[in-house]
Amino acid sequence: MSEQPAPAPVSVPAPVASPLPPGVAAALKRDSAGLVAAVVQQFDTNEVLMLGWMDDEALHRTMTTGRVTFYSRSRQEYWRKGDTSGHVQWVKSVAMDCDGDALLVRVDQVGAACHTGTRTCFDGRALDVRTGPAS
Repeated sequence: MSEQPAPAPVSVPAPVASPLPPGVAAALKRDSAGLVAAVVQQFDTNEVLMLGWMDDEALHRTMTTGRVTFYSRSRQEYWRKGDTSGHVQWVKSVAMDCDGDALLVRVDQVGAACHTGTRTCFDGRALDVRTGPAS
């Protein structure tokens, strides 16, 4: 039996009343739930802090309020980073990747980015891998 490749992201049309600028809404390639992955990076150190999910409304809020808003897939609601923890993410820039299926949100992180209390969601979670040669 052969392995099946992972399904490619689908281009889900923007909601009819998307709050995003038309060019941004048209360029986004959302998953079947209407979401796009958002990689969050510390703007001055380039640390990758976390990954969250955004729909059009969460991205619009992020682009227009100066604070990062995500869409929780498990709770099916919006959440603004830091509202309960105080660990705020101040937006510095937002970029879309070349395919439109991922966002890079550069922030100034106040406190821990991870809900576990670590600076990033990747701290202490390295996997054993075989590395390639140095370039």
